[in-house]
Amino acid sequence: MLRKLGMIVLALFGVVALAGAGKPLPARSVGNWNATVVRTPIDSHLLGNPNAKVKLVEYISYTCPHCAHFEQESDAQLRIGLIATGKGSIEVRSFVRDGIDMTVALLTHCGAPNRFFANHNAFLRSQQTWIAPVMTATEAQKARWYNGPLPSRTRAIASDLHLYDIMEKRGYSRAETDRCLADTALAGRLAKHTQEAVDNDYVNGTPSFVLNGVPLAGTYSWAALKPQLEAALD
Repeated sequence: MLRKLGMIVLALFGVVALAGAGKPLPARSVGNWNATVVRTPIDSHLLGNPNAKVKLVEYISYTCPHCAHFEQESDAQLRIGLIATGKGSIEVRSFVRDGIDMTVALLTHCGAPNRFFANHNAFLRSQQTWIAPVMTATEAQKARWYNGPLPSRTRAIASDLHLYDIMEKRGYSRAETDRCLADTALAGRLAKHTQEAVDNDYVNGTPSFVLNGVPLAGTYSWAALKPQLEAALD
């Protein structure tokens, strides 16, 4: 089913999947690893020591309630026990399931790489609030979400779900937010990367994790992930 999902997303957005973004930014050799962020050639973001012993990849969908719950439970513990020590890194990859997911993913990528994780946290932590209007949206609203050029669709979603308000609180102007919502090249790449995750990393739900290159079967929560991280750090 997820194999079809990636193709549906590609078709839905009517964009061509392009090659990965440019070279990642150089990592800091010393200092606060919690302030070290690298944007990778596959449009993911890596937090921490890029040469760490333990490398955790997270596949996240912004409309997934389990992903929001995982972020709230794990973020502080991961930053203290994994990232700060330099022994571990976290790489977040967007897994886009529909137009709302794509809209939020584009907004988390808005701005310099070092802004990503704060954007990411802001949308996951407020998910219950901004996703609530979906339940009462009219057919006319939904038609605006899924018809027409990408920028008009994403802006309609951002307006109806009050995502502009979140971005304004994060320091983004309306013009900056609109530019990010109109990034058809990035949207194409994110859809392509989602399909690759299904094909290559066996992602069958979110959140999903890859630890040191090995997909973690049956691991969808902090309670299930934590002992595996601790074993890897030993």
